Amino acid sequence: MKVFAHSLVCNEERWLWFSVSSVVDYVDKVLLWDTGSTDNSLKIERELKKRWPDKIDLRQYGKVDAFSFTKARQEMLEISDCDWVMILDGDEVWWEDRLKRARQIIEKEGKKLDSMVHRYYNLVGDIYHYQEEEAGRYRIDDQVGHLTIRFFNRKIDGLHFEKEHGVQGIFDGNGVLIQERDRKKRFHTGDYYLHFTHLVRSSTRQDDLKVVKRALKYKYELGIRFPSDFVYPEVFYKSYPSFIENPWQKRSLGYVARALIETPLRKIKRRLWWGKVGY
Repeated sequence: MKVFAHSLVCNEERWLWFSVSSVVDYVDKVLLWDTGSTDNSLKIERELKKRWPDKIDLRQYGKVDAFSFTKARQEMLEISDCDWVMILDGDEVWWEDRLKRARQIIEKEGKKLDSMVHRYYNLVGDIYHYQEEEAGRYRIDDQVGHLTIRFFNRKIDGLHFEKEHGVQGIFDGNGVLIQERDRKKRFHTGDYYLHFTHLVRSSTRQDDLKVVKRALKYKYELGIRFPSDFVYPEVFYKSYPSFIENPWQKRSLGYVARALIETPLRKIKRRLWWGKVGY
């Protein structure tokens, strides 16, 4: 069973190396397409290509808006001669055993399944803190929280992407979202990966703001601290090029001061307003 990772990126220099490096040995190919980066992302992409020349399909796709982002996703899908697809954003980093398990499930049950559901730690402030589970608004089957479908069967009839970036979905030929297809064909792994969506992902906040929808992502929130014996994905303990920023930086005092004000308001909103609208 062939598995291709689709990584459509722009201004992701803080986490991109760790993201791609964490998965490259566990997929058959990484489609790494840049959509107009102005920071060090291109330099990192070329270094990744140099290190794994046979694994990485590197392209400079060109700048996109919310709608052409979906078009690019569809183009990736159409050229992917594989059995399963992994969606990999430039701010997601995986543990090796989670990827091994995903591949094992695909090899054993891949012809019967449509998709796999994973959980993720949504980081806030820095690499040491993550959001409470109540912040996760995604509902898949009978579960709610920080949930997502990152692996899906390429052989689903009529598989395609629809809607603009931010509300984008993956649909079958009948217009049904893959997370609403037959529950028996969806495997909930219970496995986590790290998601850095609420942290600065480029060199500066200003470079982040050049990216479509990125202005909505950054959050001031205290979060929950990982325990002192928490083991991060293996890629963080391996060597990486000297021009890549140190991932172990701590949040600033200014950040903490603002987060002290905003965190209680966010928690109230989650428990009152989100509950009323059915999340």
